[in-house]
Amino acid sequence: MGREAEALLEWKASLDNQSQFRLSSWVGNITCHWVGIVCNNFSSISHINLPDSALKGTLHTLSFSSLHSLISLNLSDNLLYGTIPSHLGNLSKLMYLDLSGNHLSGRISSEFCQLTSLHMLNLHDNNITGSIPYQLGKLHLLNKLILSSNGLTGSIPVSIGNLSNLIFLFIYDNNLSGSIPHLLGNLTSLRILSLFNNILSGSTPASIGNLGSLTHLELSANQLSGSICHEIGMLGSLAYLNLAENNLSGLIPTSIGNLGNLSFFSLSNNKLSGPIPQEIGKLGSLLDLALFSNNLSGPIPTSIGNLTNLSVLSLAENNLWGPITSFMENMKHLTILELFMNQLSGNIPLEIGKLKLLTNLMLFTNKLNGSIPFEINNLTYLQHLGLEENMLSGYLPQNVCIGGSLQKFTAYHNYFIGSIPISLRNCTSLVRVRLEENQLTGNLSEDLGIYPNLMYIDLSYNNFYGKLSQKWGQCQSLQNLKISNNKISGVIPPELGRSTKLQLLDFSLNHLVGQIPKELGKLMSLFLLNLGDNQLSGSIPLEIGMLSDLQFLVLSTNNLTGSIPTQIQGCIKLLNLNLSKNKIRGSVPTEIGNMQFIQILDLSENFLIGKIPPQLGELRRLETLNLSHNELFGSIPTNFGEMSSLTNVDISYNCLEGPLPNNKAFSEASFGALRNNKDLCGNASSLKACPSSITRSKNLGEKRRNKVVIFFIVPILGTMFLSLIVVGILYAFLKRSRLRNINHPREAQNGNMFAIWSYDGKMVYERIIEATEEFDSKHCVGVGGCGSVYKVELQPGQVVAVKKLHSIQDNEIANAKAFENEICALLEIKHRNVVKLYGFCSHPRHSFLVYEFLERGSLKELLSSKEEAINFEWARRVNIVKGVADALSYMHHDCSPPIVHRDISSKNILLDSEYVAHISDFGTAKLLKPDLSNWTSFAGTFGYMAPELAYRMEVNEKCDVYSFGVLALEVIMGKHPGDLVLLLSSSLTATSTAHNILLKNTLDQRLKPPKNQVALKVVSIAKLAFACLATNPESRPTMQEVSHELSIERAPMPEVFDMLTLGLLFNRV
Repeated sequence: MGREAEALLEWKASLDNQSQFRLSSWVGNITCHWVGIVCNNFSSISHINLPDSALKGTLHTLSFSSLHSLISLNLSDNLLYGTIPSHLGNLSKLMYLDLSGNHLSGRISSEFCQLTSLHMLNLHDNNITGSIPYQLGKLHLLNKLILSSNGLTGSIPVSIGNLSNLIFLFIYDNNLSGSIPHLLGNLTSLRILSLFNNILSGSTPASIGNLGSLTHLELSANQLSGSICHEIGMLGSLAYLNLAENNLSGLIPTSIGNLGNLSFFSLSNNKLSGPIPQEIGKLGSLLDLALFSNNLSGPIPTSIGNLTNLSVLSLAENNLWGPITSFMENMKHLTILELFMNQLSGNIPLEIGKLKLLTNLMLFTNKLNGSIPFEINNLTYLQHLGLEENMLSGYLPQNVCIGGSLQKFTAYHNYFIGSIPISLRNCTSLVRVRLEENQLTGNLSEDLGIYPNLMYIDLSYNNFYGKLSQKWGQCQSLQNLKISNNKISGVIPPELGRSTKLQLLDFSLNHLVGQIPKELGKLMSLFLLNLGDNQLSGSIPLEIGMLSDLQFLVLSTNNLTGSIPTQIQGCIKLLNLNLSKNKIRGSVPTEIGNMQFIQILDLSENFLIGKIPPQLGELRRLETLNLSHNELFGSIPTNFGEMSSLTNVDISYNCLEGPLPNNKAFSEASFGALRNNKDLCGNASSLKACPSSITRSKNLGEKRRNKVVIFFIVPILGTMFLSLIVVGILYAFLKRSRLRNINHPREAQNGNMFAIWSYDGKMVYERIIEATEEFDSKHCVGVGGCGSVYKVELQPGQVVAVKKLHSIQDNEIANAKAFENEICALLEIKHRNVVKLYGFCSHPRHSFLVYEFLERGSLKELLSSKEEAINFEWARRVNIVKGVADALSYMHHDCSPPIVHRDISSKNILLDSEYVAHISDFGTAKLLKPDLSNWTSFAGTFGYMAPELAYRMEVNEKCDVYSFGVLALEVIMGKHPGDLVLLLSSSLTATSTAHNILLKNTLDQRLKPPKNQVALKVVSIAKLAFACLATNPESRPTMQEVSHELSIERAPMPEVFDMLTLGLLFNRV
């Protein structure tokens, strides 16, 4: 048996049984008759061709040294695994090597450099890792190098530039980094260069202009930056150019007009700016032009109309302005036209009706006005029509689905009137319809049909009337059905229970009557059910408890009666349960305590009786509890004190008595949330303190023994009363003495004042002077408007921040006693989100305040650092804003007298190691004389000051509210929102420039967009921030209201986050 046959049979034996079966012809010595084997004239094996043969095994047992005549080895699209043996480099005559489409791993061996006869190397679609060997540059005969779709790392070796015969270079879909080597410009024979989907950085090298034979250049999905090199216009043979999904900036070079053979051109998802060059109209062969998602501005160049062969034109997500001209009149082959999310204005041109092949027309989120031209009815191939978020009026096109192909029709947030287009009634191709927020009218029971493919429909906020059709039950694909805020009457059809794929059902704010059909219990995929604000009656069906995926159940403001069914505990994923404003009777079911995920529970304004079940205290995720306006009695369960997530509570207008639970939500509850009960007591500011345990036990005695009790108790109580008076006098005397020694400064003969904890102030003063080397600048860690900050270690493990006050140093204390009283007031401030003030020192040489030291420094510093900002993810940012709001609410509403900060800014928000926000410099401005010329420098920071503070010096809590609005935007934008605030100050109308700005485009671009609940919170922050920036102080909310709003968990928004504009948020302020 020859060496070749022996080598192949040995390899066959190492493969799995199925593979050996496929190679059943491999027997005997005559290898030239074996399947997949080709021999040369000397009966030696020259070709092994076994592609797509389901061979499974490794290459380690194959003795390549025995195959000395092998020219071609093709084992592509098999199931081979393991590493590529280095001894494969012994095949000195090998010209073609194709191992693509396997599961090979490991590194590319440097021994490959011995394959000097190699013309093609194809390792595509394996699991190969490591770097590309520099030695591959020695394979001078190579014309095809295909290493794509692996896990290669490192940079592209410059030695690749030595492969002067290379025609195809495919290294896409790896993890390659570094820059594109300048020497690639030496590959003058190259026709296809594909490097997309790597991590390549730097600019596109000018040497790329040397590749005159190049027909395909694919560099997309990398991290390339800088401008597009002008030399790219020298690639006259180029037919395919894709630079999308990079960080390219600057202008589109005019030299692009030289690429007359270009058929595909994409620069989408970059940061390109400036106008679209007129030269783009010279690309007469272009079929697909994609410039979307950049910062391009100016009007759409009329020269684009010269691209008569164009099939796809996408200029979306830019800042293009001006009218849509009749440039497309001659673009007869256009199938996709995407101009959405720009600043385009004027009417939709009549000429759009000439684009007979158009399937996608996306014009949404612009400033288009006027009516839709009748000619749009000519587009019989239309599949997607997007007109939403414009200022369009008039009627919807009646024949929009005349061709029967329409799948997505979205026209929400416009001013359309009239009825639903008649062609939609039988448009069975529909998948998605959104017509909400218009002024549409018509009878829904007559205007709609049966839609087997429909998944999403929203007709909310219109003037539709009529009844809900039974046909909805035949829409078997339906997932979202929203017809809220219309004039729909009649009953909810039981047939709706057949639409078993429904996930969201919203009929709120209509005139529905009758009972809630029990058939809704069959909608097992439902996660939101909102039937609130109707006239529904009867009891809540027991079958609702079968909706195990339900997260939001809103049945408020109806005429529901009966009791709350215990079966509701079956809704185990419920987050929000709102049954308020009905006529529900009975007790609060103990089973609600089993709904462990619930965050909002509102049972207010019903006729509930009995005691509050202690099982509710097991709802450890509950944040909002409203049991007000019922007939509940008894005491509040003590285990409510363990509900650490509870932030908002309202138990007013009941018959409750006894002590409040030891819980922040109760202790900080307003008077309105506790009022009109029987005899509540506790540590809330609006309630009386609870009596002692002795007094309570006496009050529980039997009435018939009152005389005896009084006879014995009165003398005892009298004695106790006298004793308490004596003790009280002694306590007051001792407290006054203690305050004089600790809380109030110790006044020395020279006028020095010290008050730092209960320490010896003079000793601490000396330690601070020593540690800072008498406030040498090298120990300074920050400078603010009121002074310089130093980090001081008083003793091991005890680090403080010392703020040396500039003005006090200059003897500008208005009144020593007033200064002393102010400091003592500030010492009493205790809040999680306020920096702790430990004490102060006033001395002729140095005066300073002593605070707790916060590790992460200021919010301003964090946002200014790219690395820190990337780690400052959205959940942390939301908590920062919430923390500042809570602190200001405390300072404005829980301190007596209220404290106005006057200088809320990112430099005065400090962060600890856990990213918890702490307001600093509170009250400092009040330490200065009001008539000093530099007082205003402490009354606010430029860019954060409220208008009335900057111009009229009117200081109150609403100044802080305005500053908070600026700060909140700064946190989510990642930078000071100066330009946006300036725009808002004069552009808060529906026609303003700000109206159509996308929220996502204003957010910090260093982070990925927020998702799910965090996205909802970011939207809430933006909405509240705009409210806080109202020019009229009276129109701004209080910080207590802001803090409350940020604590509320809300149902998902009807809008997709990516489509939310600032205008929509203004409208909801």
